[in-house]
Amino acid sequence: MSRPMSTPSRSARNGTRPPVITGLGVVAPNGQGSERFWKAVQRGDSVLRPVTRDGCTHLPLKVAGEIDGFDPSALIDGRFLVQTDRFTHFAMAAAEMAVQDARLTVDPERPFAIGVVTAAGSGGGEFGQGELQQLWGKGPSFVGPYQSIAWFYAASTGQISIRGGFRGPCGVLANDEAGGLDALAHAARTIRRGTDAVVVGATEAPLAPYSVVCQLGYPELSLSDDPQRAYLPFTTDACGFAPAEGGAMFVLEDPEAAQARGARPLATLAGHASNFTGTDGWSHSRQGLARAVRDALDEAQCSAREVDVVFADALGVPEADQAEALAIADALGPRAATVPVTAPKTGFGRAYSASSALDVATAVLALEHGVVPPTPNVTGVRHDLDVVTGEARTASLRTALVLSRGLMGCNSALVLRSAHGDER
Repeated sequence: MSRPMSTPSRSARNGTRPPVITGLGVVAPNGQGSERFWKAVQRGDSVLRPVTRDGCTHLPLKVAGEIDGFDPSALIDGRFLVQTDRFTHFAMAAAEMAVQDARLTVDPERPFAIGVVTAAGSGGGEFGQGELQQLWGKGPSFVGPYQSIAWFYAASTGQISIRGGFRGPCGVLANDEAGGLDALAHAARTIRRGTDAVVVGATEAPLAPYSVVCQLGYPELSLSDDPQRAYLPFTTDACGFAPAEGGAMFVLEDPEAAQARGARPLATLAGHASNFTGTDGWSHSRQGLARAVRDALDEAQCSAREVDVVFADALGVPEADQAEALAIADALGPRAATVPVTAPKTGFGRAYSASSALDVATAVLALEHGVVPPTPNVTGVRHDLDVVTGEARTASLRTALVLSRGLMGCNSALVLRSAHGDER
C-alpha cells in the first residue's frame, strides 16, 4: 500500500546560497516580542531577581531570570494549553511571533514545504511534576492523558507543527546550551535538502521545583543571593551562571523561496560547526571551541578579520571563562583583542538550550541596528578581551559570531551575516 511521504518540497539545493532568517519571535525575562526585548537589551537592563516561583523559594538557588506577565491564552488556543508545559507555551508563542514577522503562510498546494525544529534540555518538568504528584497523592486515575507527551522534549516541535499546519520535515534536539545553535544548523541542512522554510528555535522553562533540584547538581550554577553579582563572567567575582526561562524562535528560509514570496531577510545563517570535548575540566573546551569557530568561519567563507562582534558563551566560571577567552584568541588571532565581545544574557539569565537561541536573536537585531549591546552588571574584565560593558556601542556590523558550550562538553559556533551588509 502506498503512503504519502514527508519528503522535501523541492529538489535538493546543495551548493546554493545559505538560508536566511526572515522572522523572529522572543519570549524572555526582559521582554516579550523582539521590539521590547531589543530595547531592554540595548539599554543593558538587568532583570535578574530573587526566585519567586511556587515551590522554589526554599531551595539553594536564589536568583534567576523569571518571566512576568506571560499570558499564553492570549496567543494559544485553550485546547493546546491543557496538553502542554510552560516551555511549549513559550515555544508556541514565540513561533507565532516569528511566523507573523515573516508573513509566512502554508500553501495548500504544497503542504510539505515548511518544517519545524526545536531544541530543549529540560523538557516539561513542571507539567510532569504536577502529574506525578497526582499519581502519588491521589492515584493513577487522576493522572491526565497528556502526561505521556507534555514533558517530552519533542512536544514543542509537535505542537507547533500541528497548530501551524507545517507538515514538512520536523525534528528535535535534546541538548543543553549548544542546542539552540545546533537546531538552527539542522534546519539549515533541511533547507539545503529542498525544504522551503523551517520554523526553528529553542525554549526552556527550568524554574519548577523538580527542575531546580536537578540543576543543583551543576557546580557551575550560581547560588549567590545578590541579583547584581550572581552572574559575572570574565571577572574576578565570577561565581557561576544564573538560570532563566524563555527562548526564541525563527523562520529560516531558502533565499530563493523567500525572494519569490517577497519576504524581507533579517540575516543570513552563513556557517556553523560543533564538536565535543567532554566533561573532564573546562580547560579542554578551549581547543574544541576554537575548532568550532574556525570550521564555522570556513563554512561561511569568512576570515577572522571580518568578524565584527562576538556573542560570548560567558559561563561565569573562572576556568571556563579563561578557556573561552583563549579560544577566541586562538581562532581570531590578533583580531581577538579588538573585536567587541558581549554577553547580554548576564542581565536576564542563561536559559540552557534557549540561551544560544536568545543570543542569535540578539545578534540578528544587533546586525540590523548597527549596535553592540552591553554586558549588564559586568565591570573589571580580567581577560584580554574587548568586552562591551556599561553602555551599548554603535558600530558597523556585517558579521556576528555566536558561541555556545554545553555543560556536558558540547562546543558550537554560528556565523551570521547582515542581510544588508552591502548597503550599510
